[in-house]
Amino acid sequence: MTMIEAYADVWCPFAHVGLRAVFQQRNELKRDDVVIRVRAWPLELVNAAPLDVASTAEHVSHLRTQVAPDLFSHFDPTHFPRTSLPALALAAAAYRQSDKQGEAVSLALRNALFEEGRDISQPAVLETVASTCDVDGPDAEDSETVRADWHQGASRGVKGSPHFFCGEVEAFCPSLDISKDEEGHLHIRQNVETLAWFLTECFK
Repeated sequence: MTMIEAYADVWCPFAHVGLRAVFQQRNELKRDDVVIRVRAWPLELVNAAPLDVASTAEHVSHLRTQVAPDLFSHFDPTHFPRTSLPALALAAAAYRQSDKQGEAVSLALRNALFEEGRDISQPAVLETVASTCDVDGPDAEDSETVRADWHQGASRGVKGSPHFFCGEVEAFCPSLDISKDEEGHLHIRQNVETLAWFLTECFK
């Protein structure tokens, strides 16, 4: 069985775009034999602070206007979560039940935040996602899994969210080329070449 591992945080807009691209390619190639394991890269622990709402909203705006006009349709900064740890724990609980449920919850959480404008730190929102995906809620073991993923990712040299691994091959944010000009303005373009290279290696 081939496994693509992605270290990513739920509230990272770059990961939302990157994961969508990888899932889409897998589905188009009909490679159901390839599992996508989305592991936790909890940025609030990595950076010792939660994501800044204003900066994230700015990144969402750049992504939507420059590379992903079909995404972030109802993103609402006023409903941005204060923490992503409960959502990451729910994803860990889902993967503990099955890979398919883990994948479904990982996507559903990001859709709830970025496409539906819902606060995924709220218990009612998490309960809805869990119920829709037929997943039991997380427990203490799943919270420990989130931290274990973080430490494992650090030991593997994860650069940020999302960072993909497949066997001996790895790529940080392979679907996007991100840079800043001399005035500090963010420029983003689709990185078709790097994404194609990485997935070709994964789908051999």
